[in-house]
Amino acid sequence: MNAEQKILVIGGGMSGLTAALEAAESGAQVIIAEKAPYLGGRVAQLHRYFPKLCPPTCGLEINFRRIRENPRITFHTLAEVTRISGGAGEFQVTLELKPRYVNDRCTACDACAQACPHERVNDFNYGLDKTKAAYLPFDMAFPQKYVIDASACTGDCGRKCQEACQYEAIDLDMKPQTLDLEVGSIILAGGWELYDAARMDNLGYGQVKNVITNMQMERLAAANGPTVGQILRPGDGKAPKRVAFVQCAGSRDENHLPYCSYICCMASLKQALYLREKDPEAEASVFYIDLRTPGRYELFLNKVKEDENIKLIRGKVAKVTQKAGSQDVVVVAENTATGEKLEETFDMVVLAAGMVPSTKAAPAALPLSYTPDGFIIPELLPQGMFAVGSLKSPLDVTKSVQDGTGAALKSLIALGGRS
Repeated sequence: MNAEQKILVIGGGMSGLTAALEAAESGAQVIIAEKAPYLGGRVAQLHRYFPKLCPPTCGLEINFRRIRENPRITFHTLAEVTRISGGAGEFQVTLELKPRYVNDRCTACDACAQACPHERVNDFNYGLDKTKAAYLPFDMAFPQKYVIDASACTGDCGRKCQEACQYEAIDLDMKPQTLDLEVGSIILAGGWELYDAARMDNLGYGQVKNVITNMQMERLAAANGPTVGQILRPGDGKAPKRVAFVQCAGSRDENHLPYCSYICCMASLKQALYLREKDPEAEASVFYIDLRTPGRYELFLNKVKEDENIKLIRGKVAKVTQKAGSQDVVVVAENTATGEKLEETFDMVVLAAGMVPSTKAAPAALPLSYTPDGFIIPELLPQGMFAVGSLKSPLDVTKSVQDGTGAALKSLIALGGRS
């Protein structure tokens, strides 16, 4: 098949997977390049997602099966696009493939991890625990293959994994590879990063033990998370009874992110219900500037309001500190509805950190036009190239999937219709 009939999708999150699958099932040849060692993106790290509040295993497993069954799709993990040249119908792309040190013989038996003597911080769980240097990213990772983190593997660490593997799946001689592609169209689906909450020093992240981010809360609630689905505060492993949710932690702030991150209000309301479901006696207080629950999500807000153990407080949090001689957390805020200054003690605080496009820290491998906040300006993209999902603006999963479908259609049109 010639280059004019191929589509490259850069990013294997929900919007990228959707675009790839819709294009391939319409007849195009599709290549997915994903920088992580697995497909699924941020959705894989959620406990539940809107609109049905189902676990990510639902949608992801269906998509993974569609990929396995479709010969028109190939994918590369641990892949970074380092060069793009040419134009519509004849893009030349260079991929740099990092070594996984594990080949296709891997059966995910865990023998390598059991033998591995070194540990690494678990980035999938946002640093809440550790894995061995030889690890499976998460239980339903696709591809279902272990990976060895060379930066955490020192001395004869790798040899011990190799000796433990009866399937000869450990290949310590793997080297970085360069792959040159020719494609007719490119879909940019690089996704988003969580804003660094430590940059807001008044909110205590990184200084106060039991201040966490919204994504860490997702991992605590998830059955495949560091606490096997039990919401326990990281400082001492205690189940929190009173939790404060701080909205707009960085968002709508000229000193950090001047825009609304769109998903934060809904995420915090959802997580307040996580807490209440796990412990019917637990209490949640949500400090907000404005609650943004667009469209049908207003019904979800009404459901939350009916819960007497969830308080919605309109007010900006000024400071979060450690309570002296305790693991508890003190929140200072102003209730802007009453003018009252509040100072309350909580077991744990969850910061609704904002959404930052991945292109903010790592721009695409060719000159593109960006907003000051790092979002791609789609109207100024080269012909034959399309951006999807949160690379253009903050979006939830549903809208990202819709956007991925639209990008697939645009790519097919750019290729001249169905292959």
